[in-house]
Amino acid sequence: MSTQAALRDEICRVGRSLFERGYVHATAGNLSVRLPDDEGWLITPTDACLGFLDPARLAHVAPDGTQRSGDRASKTLALHRQIYGADPQARCVLHTHSTHLVALTLAGREHGVWREDAILPPITPYFVMKVGRVPRIPYHRPGDPAAAALVAQAITAAREAGTPIRAVMLDRLGPNVWHDSPAAAMATLEELEETARLWLMSSPRPAPLTDAQIDELRQQFNAIW
Repeated sequence: MSTQAALRDEICRVGRSLFERGYVHATAGNLSVRLPDDEGWLITPTDACLGFLDPARLAHVAPDGTQRSGDRASKTLALHRQIYGADPQARCVLHTHSTHLVALTLAGREHGVWREDAILPPITPYFVMKVGRVPRIPYHRPGDPAAAALVAQAITAAREAGTPIRAVMLDRLGPNVWHDSPAAAMATLEELEETARLWLMSSPRPAPLTDAQIDELRQQFNAIW
C-alpha cells in the first residue's frame, strides 16, 4: 500500500474500526502515516472523530511541517514528527485514550504503573513478542512540544541500549504506538490495551515471565525485551 489514496482509505478504515470497538471515543485520538518519496505525512484533523473520517479531509503535511491540504492537522503533529524523526522505520503513528491504559497511570504505582521504563511487566508471551517495553512519559498538556522531545529521547535511548521500543505511554493521556502500517499499529495497540486490562483485573497481580522464558521468546520469535 503506497498510493496516497490507498493510505487515506486505510487511515479511515483503521479509525472506524478503533472507534466501533471502543478503543477511541468522541474526538480523542489521532493517526498519521509517513508518505513515500519524502512527501511528508497524512494525519487526522484536530478534534476529528476517528469513527467518521473523510479521506479527502485528512491533513497533508509537508516534510517541513507546513500544511498542504485538508483540515487543520491534529495538535499532536509535533509528537508524531518527533517519533518519525527518532525511528526511521516508523511508517504509522497511532494515539488513543484507551481506557485501561489511562487507568493504569491513574491507579498509581501500587496498583498501576509497574516501572517508569516499562509500565507493564512481561506477563504474557504475546505482549513481549508484539509490544515489548513501554516507557511512561510524565504528564504534559496535550500537544506540548516538551512531551514530544521526551518521547524522542526515550526512542533513542532504547535503540542505543539494544532494546528498541514501538510504544510509549503518556501519563493521564494514553499510548502512542508506531509500526510499518496502520493495521500493524492497530494490532500493537490492541495487544497493549489488553495487557493493561489483564493487569488491572488480576488479583493478586500475576508474576512476570521468568528470564529463561523471555530468553526463549527472543530465540524463537526475535522478541525484544
